[in-house]
Amino acid sequence: MSESEAAAGAPEKALLSAAQSQAIDQALDEGDRDSLHTLPLGLLPLNLPSLSRAKLLKDSRMKSMVEMFNSGNAGSGRLEVEGLSNVFEESDEFNADLAILEHMEQLHSYDVYSLRIELRRLGIPIKNQDGLQLSERKAKDLTAYMTEFTRPLIQQIYGGSGADVGDMDQLLAMFKRPDKGDAIKNLRMIADKLGIGLSDVPMFLEEYGDVFLSLAYYKGALDEIIPRVTAFLDELDAINANYQVRQMPRFEETCENLQNRFNDITASITGRFESFDRNSKTLWDNINAESFQAMKEMIEAHYVTIGGVLCGLMVKMDGWDEKFGGDRGGPIAKADFIMSEMRMGMNYIYEIEKSAPSTQDLS
Repeated sequence: MSESEAAAGAPEKALLSAAQSQAIDQALDEGDRDSLHTLPLGLLPLNLPSLSRAKLLKDSRMKSMVEMFNSGNAGSGRLEVEGLSNVFEESDEFNADLAILEHMEQLHSYDVYSLRIELRRLGIPIKNQDGLQLSERKAKDLTAYMTEFTRPLIQQIYGGSGADVGDMDQLLAMFKRPDKGDAIKNLRMIADKLGIGLSDVPMFLEEYGDVFLSLAYYKGALDEIIPRVTAFLDELDAINANYQVRQMPRFEETCENLQNRFNDITASITGRFESFDRNSKTLWDNINAESFQAMKEMIEAHYVTIGGVLCGLMVKMDGWDEKFGGDRGGPIAKADFIMSEMRMGMNYIYEIEKSAPSTQDLS
Protein backbone atom coordinates (compact mmCIF):
# COMPACT_ATOMS: atom_id res chain seq x y z
CA MET A 1 0.00 0.00 0.00
CA SER A 2 1.44 3.38 -0.95
CA GLU A 3 1.55 6.43 1.31
CA SER A 4 -1.01 8.22 -0.82
CA GLU A 5 -3.40 5.27 -0.54
CA ALA A 6 -2.90 5.09 3.21
CA ALA A 7 -3.72 8.76 3.65
CA ALA A 8 -6.67 8.51 1.24
CA GLY A 9 -5.45 11.58 -0.60
CA ALA A 10 -5.04 13.78 2.49
CA PRO A 11 -1.78 15.63 3.15
CA GLU A 12 0.68 13.46 5.02
CA LYS A 13 0.90 15.98 7.85
CA ALA A 14 -2.76 15.27 8.61
CA LEU A 15 -1.83 11.77 9.71
CA LEU A 16 0.16 13.14 12.61
CA SER A 17 -2.49 15.58 13.81
CA ALA A 18 -5.21 12.93 13.52
CA ALA A 19 -3.17 10.53 15.62
CA GLN A 20 -2.52 13.20 18.23
CA SER A 21 -6.16 14.25 18.42
CA GLN A 22 -7.30 10.68 19.00
CA ALA A 23 -4.74 10.23 21.82
CA ILE A 24 -5.47 6.49 22.00
CA ASP A 25 -3.03 4.63 24.19
CA GLN A 26 -2.56 1.38 22.29
CA ALA A 27 0.72 0.44 23.98
CA LEU A 28 -0.38 -2.82 25.58
CA ASP A 29 -3.78 -3.50 24.05
CA GLU A 30 -4.49 -7.20 24.60
CA GLY A 31 -5.41 -7.87 20.99
CA ASP A 32 -2.16 -6.37 19.72
CA ARG A 33 -0.11 -7.99 22.46
CA ASP A 34 -1.41 -11.46 21.55
CA SER A 35 -1.19 -10.87 17.81
CA LEU A 36 1.26 -12.38 15.35
CA HIS A 37 1.23 -9.38 13.04
CA THR A 38 0.73 -6.25 15.17
CA LEU A 39 3.32 -4.48 17.34
CA PRO A 40 2.22 -1.63 19.66
CA LEU A 41 5.14 0.79 19.42
CA GLY A 42 4.66 1.85 23.03
CA LEU A 43 6.58 -1.32 23.85
CA LEU A 44 9.76 0.04 22.27
CA PRO A 45 12.13 2.69 23.66
CA LEU A 46 10.95 5.44 21.30
CA ASN A 47 11.35 9.16 21.98
CA LEU A 48 8.36 10.66 20.19
CA PRO A 49 4.97 10.23 21.92
CA SER A 50 3.11 10.25 18.61
CA LEU A 51 5.11 7.25 17.43
CA SER A 52 4.71 5.50 20.78
CA ARG A 53 0.93 5.65 20.30
CA ALA A 54 1.16 4.06 16.84
CA LYS A 55 1.41 0.42 15.74
CA LEU A 56 3.58 -1.47 13.32
CA LEU A 57 1.69 -4.14 11.43
CA LYS A 58 2.07 -6.51 8.51
CA ASP A 59 -0.22 -6.01 5.53
CA SER A 60 -1.43 -8.74 3.19
CA ARG A 61 1.80 -8.50 1.18
CA MET A 62 3.87 -9.04 4.36
CA LYS A 63 5.09 -5.44 4.24
CA SER A 64 5.43 -3.61 7.56
CA MET A 65 3.31 -0.47 7.84
CA VAL A 66 3.11 2.15 10.58
CA GLU A 67 -0.53 2.70 11.56
CA MET A 68 -0.70 6.22 12.98
CA PHE A 69 -4.41 6.03 13.76
CA ASN A 70 -7.42 3.83 13.20
CA SER A 71 -10.93 5.26 13.17
CA GLY A 72 -12.70 1.95 12.59
CA ASN A 73 -15.15 2.21 9.71
CA ALA A 74 -13.85 5.69 8.90
CA GLY A 75 -10.47 4.23 7.93
CA SER A 76 -6.91 4.28 9.19
CA GLY A 77 -3.74 6.17 8.41
CA ARG A 78 -0.86 3.95 7.42
CA LEU A 79 2.61 4.83 6.22
CA GLU A 80 5.66 2.90 5.19
CA VAL A 81 8.51 3.38 7.65
CA GLU A 82 10.41 5.34 5.01
CA GLY A 83 7.43 7.70 4.68
CA LEU A 84 7.73 8.88 8.30
CA SER A 85 10.40 11.35 7.21
CA ASN A 86 7.68 13.23 5.31
CA VAL A 87 5.59 13.55 8.48
CA PHE A 88 8.06 14.24 11.28
CA GLU A 89 10.62 17.00 11.48
CA GLU A 90 14.17 15.74 11.47
CA SER A 91 15.78 15.66 14.89
CA ASP A 92 18.13 13.46 16.87
CA GLU A 93 15.13 11.96 18.67
CA PHE A 94 13.29 11.17 15.43
CA ASN A 95 16.40 9.71 13.78
CA ALA A 96 16.94 7.43 16.78
CA ASP A 97 13.32 6.26 16.59
CA LEU A 98 13.58 5.75 12.85
CA ALA A 99 16.66 3.57 13.25
CA ILE A 100 14.72 1.27 15.61
CA LEU A 101 11.71 1.11 13.28
CA GLU A 102 13.93 0.28 10.31
CA HIS A 103 15.12 -2.76 12.26
CA MET A 104 11.62 -3.73 13.29
CA GLU A 105 10.15 -3.57 9.78
CA GLN A 106 12.55 -6.33 8.73
CA LEU A 107 11.20 -8.83 11.28
CA HIS A 108 9.01 -11.68 10.05
CA SER A 109 6.52 -11.57 12.92
CA TYR A 110 5.56 -9.47 15.94
CA ASP A 111 4.44 -12.23 18.31
CA VAL A 112 5.88 -11.94 21.81
CA TYR A 113 8.07 -15.04 21.56
CA SER A 114 9.92 -14.19 18.36
CA LEU A 115 10.15 -10.56 19.60
CA ARG A 116 12.03 -11.74 22.69
CA ILE A 117 14.64 -13.35 20.45
CA GLU A 118 14.86 -10.54 17.92
CA LEU A 119 14.96 -7.64 20.38
CA ARG A 120 17.77 -9.38 22.25
CA ARG A 121 19.63 -9.95 18.97
CA LEU A 122 19.24 -6.30 17.99
CA GLY A 123 20.20 -5.02 21.44
CA ILE A 124 16.93 -3.08 21.81
CA PRO A 125 15.79 -2.75 25.44
CA ILE A 126 12.08 -2.57 26.20
CA LYS A 127 10.23 -0.41 28.70
CA ASN A 128 7.76 -2.96 29.99
CA GLN A 129 8.57 -6.66 30.23
CA ASP A 130 4.85 -7.39 30.53
CA GLY A 131 4.61 -6.47 26.87
CA LEU A 132 6.53 -9.64 26.02
CA GLN A 133 4.04 -11.87 27.82
CA LEU A 134 0.72 -13.11 26.52
CA SER A 135 -2.29 -11.49 28.15
CA GLU A 136 -4.01 -13.39 30.96
CA ARG A 137 -7.05 -13.83 28.74
CA LYS A 138 -5.00 -15.44 25.98
CA ALA A 139 -3.19 -17.71 28.43
CA LYS A 140 -6.53 -18.92 29.76
CA ASP A 141 -7.76 -19.52 26.23
CA LEU A 142 -4.74 -21.78 25.68
CA THR A 143 -5.28 -23.95 28.76
CA ALA A 144 -6.51 -26.93 26.72
CA TYR A 145 -3.33 -26.88 24.63
CA MET A 146 -1.17 -26.23 27.67
CA THR A 147 -2.53 -29.14 29.69
CA GLU A 148 -1.78 -31.47 26.77
CA PHE A 149 1.87 -30.41 26.77
CA THR A 150 2.17 -30.52 30.57
CA ARG A 151 0.28 -33.77 31.24
CA PRO A 152 3.56 -35.74 31.61
CA LEU A 153 4.68 -33.24 34.24
CA ILE A 154 1.39 -33.54 36.14
CA GLN A 155 1.71 -37.33 36.06
CA GLN A 156 5.25 -37.11 37.44
CA ILE A 157 4.20 -34.90 40.34
CA TYR A 158 0.70 -36.20 41.08
CA GLY A 159 1.07 -39.80 39.97
CA GLY A 160 -1.55 -39.40 37.24
CA SER A 161 -4.32 -38.27 39.59
CA GLY A 162 -4.03 -34.65 38.46
CA ALA A 163 -6.36 -32.00 39.84
CA ASP A 164 -8.97 -30.13 37.82
CA VAL A 165 -7.25 -27.36 35.88
CA GLY A 166 -9.32 -24.31 34.98
CA ASP A 167 -6.65 -21.92 33.70
CA MET A 168 -2.93 -21.31 33.42
CA ASP A 169 -2.59 -19.76 36.87
CA GLN A 170 -4.17 -22.81 38.47
CA LEU A 171 -1.98 -25.11 36.41
CA LEU A 172 1.24 -23.42 37.52
CA ALA A 173 -0.04 -23.15 41.11
CA MET A 174 -0.36 -26.95 41.14
CA PHE A 175 3.34 -27.15 40.47
CA LYS A 176 4.47 -24.37 42.79
CA ARG A 177 2.25 -25.14 45.78
CA PRO A 178 1.50 -28.86 45.78
CA ASP A 179 -1.02 -29.83 48.44
CA LYS A 180 -0.21 -33.52 48.77
CA GLY A 181 2.60 -35.29 50.57
CA ASP A 182 3.25 -37.46 47.51
CA ALA A 183 3.58 -34.35 45.37
CA ILE A 184 6.33 -32.98 47.62
CA LYS A 185 8.08 -36.33 47.44
CA ASN A 186 7.85 -36.34 43.64
CA LEU A 187 9.06 -32.75 43.42
CA ARG A 188 12.15 -33.82 45.37
CA MET A 189 12.60 -36.70 42.93
CA ILE A 190 12.35 -34.29 39.98
CA ALA A 191 14.88 -31.96 41.65
CA ASP A 192 17.26 -34.90 42.02
CA LYS A 193 16.77 -35.92 38.37
CA LEU A 194 17.42 -32.39 37.21
CA GLY A 195 20.38 -31.99 39.50
CA ILE A 196 18.96 -28.89 41.16
CA GLY A 197 17.86 -27.97 44.68
CA LEU A 198 14.24 -28.27 45.73
CA SER A 199 14.10 -24.47 46.08
CA ASP A 200 15.08 -24.16 42.39
CA VAL A 201 12.17 -26.32 41.18
CA PRO A 202 9.68 -23.39 41.02
CA MET A 203 12.01 -21.52 38.64
CA PHE A 204 12.37 -24.64 36.50
CA LEU A 205 8.60 -25.00 36.41
CA GLU A 206 8.24 -21.35 35.37
CA GLU A 207 10.62 -21.96 32.47
CA TYR A 208 8.87 -25.21 31.61
CA GLY A 209 5.50 -23.45 31.65
CA ASP A 210 6.72 -20.59 29.47
CA VAL A 211 8.31 -22.87 26.87
CA PHE A 212 5.19 -24.97 26.52
CA LEU A 213 2.90 -21.95 26.64
CA SER A 214 4.77 -20.72 23.58
CA LEU A 215 4.09 -24.04 21.86
CA ALA A 216 0.44 -23.83 22.89
CA TYR A 217 0.24 -20.30 21.47
CA TYR A 218 1.72 -21.27 18.12
CA LYS A 219 -0.25 -24.53 17.96
CA GLY A 220 -3.48 -22.63 18.64
CA ALA A 221 -2.66 -20.24 15.80
CA LEU A 222 -1.85 -23.13 13.46
CA ASP A 223 -5.11 -24.91 14.29
CA GLU A 224 -7.00 -21.70 13.50
CA ILE A 225 -5.20 -21.12 10.21
CA ILE A 226 -5.25 -24.60 8.65
CA PRO A 227 -9.06 -24.83 8.13
CA ARG A 228 -9.05 -21.32 6.65
CA VAL A 229 -6.28 -22.24 4.22
CA THR A 230 -8.16 -25.43 3.27
CA ALA A 231 -11.35 -23.47 2.63
CA PHE A 232 -9.45 -20.93 0.53
CA LEU A 233 -7.84 -23.64 -1.60
CA ASP A 234 -11.25 -25.27 -2.15
CA GLU A 235 -12.61 -21.90 -3.26
CA LEU A 236 -9.60 -21.40 -5.48
CA ASP A 237 -10.58 -24.52 -7.44
CA ALA A 238 -14.10 -23.18 -7.91
CA ILE A 239 -12.82 -19.76 -9.05
CA ASN A 240 -10.41 -21.34 -11.49
CA ALA A 241 -13.27 -23.38 -12.99
CA ASN A 242 -15.10 -20.18 -14.01
CA TYR A 243 -14.99 -19.67 -17.79
CA GLN A 244 -14.33 -15.92 -17.65
CA VAL A 245 -11.61 -16.33 -15.06
CA ARG A 246 -9.86 -18.93 -17.17
CA GLN A 247 -9.45 -16.33 -19.91
CA MET A 248 -7.31 -14.19 -17.60
CA PRO A 249 -3.62 -14.38 -18.55
CA ARG A 250 -1.55 -16.61 -16.25
CA PHE A 251 -4.34 -17.10 -13.73
CA GLU A 252 -4.29 -20.90 -13.95
CA GLU A 253 -0.52 -20.88 -13.48
CA THR A 254 -0.90 -18.54 -10.48
CA CYS A 255 -3.50 -20.88 -8.96
CA GLU A 256 -1.20 -23.85 -9.30
CA ASN A 257 1.71 -21.96 -7.74
CA LEU A 258 -0.45 -20.75 -4.86
CA GLN A 259 -1.76 -24.24 -4.17
CA ASN A 260 1.76 -25.67 -4.18
CA ARG A 261 3.08 -22.96 -1.89
CA PHE A 262 0.22 -23.22 0.61
CA ASN A 263 0.41 -27.03 0.65
CA ASP A 264 4.20 -27.14 1.01
CA ILE A 265 4.21 -24.53 3.79
CA THR A 266 1.38 -26.05 5.81
CA ALA A 267 2.74 -29.60 5.45
CA SER A 268 6.19 -28.51 6.57
CA ILE A 269 5.10 -26.47 9.58
CA THR A 270 2.64 -29.19 10.65
CA GLY A 271 5.55 -31.63 10.55
CA ARG A 272 7.53 -29.36 12.85
CA PHE A 273 4.77 -29.41 15.43
CA GLU A 274 4.55 -33.19 15.21
CA SER A 275 8.25 -33.32 16.07
CA PHE A 276 7.76 -30.96 19.02
CA ASP A 277 4.91 -33.14 20.23
CA ARG A 278 7.01 -36.31 20.06
CA ASN A 279 9.84 -34.65 21.96
CA SER A 280 7.53 -33.25 24.64
CA LYS A 281 6.03 -36.72 25.18
CA THR A 282 9.42 -38.40 25.57
CA LEU A 283 11.10 -35.63 27.56
CA TRP A 284 10.04 -37.12 30.88
CA ASP A 285 11.22 -40.62 30.02
CA ASN A 286 14.70 -39.58 31.09
CA ILE A 287 14.41 -36.05 32.40
CA ASN A 288 17.52 -34.17 33.48
CA ALA A 289 18.80 -30.62 33.28
CA GLU A 290 20.56 -31.28 29.98
CA SER A 291 17.60 -32.91 28.23
CA PHE A 292 15.24 -30.11 29.30
CA GLN A 293 17.73 -27.46 28.21
CA ALA A 294 18.13 -29.17 24.82
CA MET A 295 14.34 -29.26 24.39
CA LYS A 296 14.03 -25.61 25.43
CA GLU A 297 16.76 -24.50 23.04
CA MET A 298 15.28 -26.50 20.17
CA ILE A 299 11.85 -24.91 20.58
CA GLU A 300 13.23 -21.39 21.05
CA ALA A 301 15.36 -21.80 17.92
CA HIS A 302 12.10 -22.09 15.97
CA TYR A 303 10.34 -19.03 17.38
CA VAL A 304 11.41 -16.66 14.60
CA THR A 305 10.56 -18.96 11.68
CA ILE A 306 7.34 -20.35 13.17
CA GLY A 307 6.20 -16.84 14.05
CA GLY A 308 7.05 -15.60 10.55
CA VAL A 309 5.21 -18.40 8.74
CA LEU A 310 2.11 -18.24 10.94
CA CYS A 311 2.08 -14.45 10.70
CA GLY A 312 2.24 -14.66 6.90
CA LEU A 313 -0.54 -17.23 6.65
CA MET A 314 -2.69 -15.28 9.12
CA VAL A 315 -2.46 -11.95 7.27
CA LYS A 316 -3.19 -13.72 3.98
CA MET A 317 -6.33 -15.35 5.36
CA ASP A 318 -7.40 -12.17 7.18
CA GLY A 319 -7.05 -10.17 3.98
CA TRP A 320 -9.11 -12.69 2.03
CA ASP A 321 -11.86 -12.97 4.64
CA GLU A 322 -12.05 -9.22 5.12
CA LYS A 323 -12.65 -8.78 1.40
CA PHE A 324 -14.76 -11.82 0.55
CA GLY A 325 -16.07 -13.29 3.83
CA GLY A 326 -19.78 -14.03 4.02
CA ASP A 327 -19.97 -15.04 0.34
CA ARG A 328 -19.18 -11.49 -0.80
CA GLY A 329 -17.68 -10.91 -4.23
CA GLY A 330 -17.85 -12.69 -7.57
CA PRO A 331 -15.24 -14.87 -9.29
CA ILE A 332 -13.73 -12.01 -11.32
CA ALA A 333 -13.25 -9.79 -8.26
CA LYS A 334 -11.75 -12.71 -6.38
CA ALA A 335 -9.44 -13.58 -9.25
CA ASP A 336 -8.22 -9.98 -9.45
CA PHE A 337 -7.51 -9.98 -5.70
CA ILE A 338 -5.64 -13.27 -5.97
CA MET A 339 -3.45 -11.85 -8.72
CA SER A 340 -2.83 -8.53 -6.98
CA GLU A 341 -2.66 -9.50 -3.28
CA MET A 342 -2.78 -13.21 -2.43
CA ARG A 343 0.16 -14.28 -4.54
CA MET A 344 2.36 -11.40 -3.35
CA GLY A 345 4.64 -12.46 -0.50
CA MET A 346 3.99 -16.20 -0.78
CA ASN A 347 7.56 -16.89 -1.86
CA TYR A 348 8.71 -14.83 1.12
CA ILE A 349 6.68 -17.02 3.52
CA TYR A 350 7.93 -20.16 1.77
CA GLU A 351 11.55 -19.06 2.16
CA ILE A 352 11.01 -18.45 5.90
CA GLU A 353 9.75 -22.02 6.29
CA LYS A 354 12.64 -23.41 4.27
CA SER A 355 15.10 -21.61 6.54
CA ALA A 356 13.76 -23.29 9.70
CA PRO A 357 16.28 -25.20 11.86
CA SER A 358 16.25 -28.98 12.12
CA THR A 359 13.61 -30.67 14.24
CA GLN A 360 15.46 -33.93 14.75
CA ASP A 361 14.16 -35.88 17.72
CA LEU A 362 16.07 -35.55 20.97
CA SER A 363 17.27 -38.70 22.65
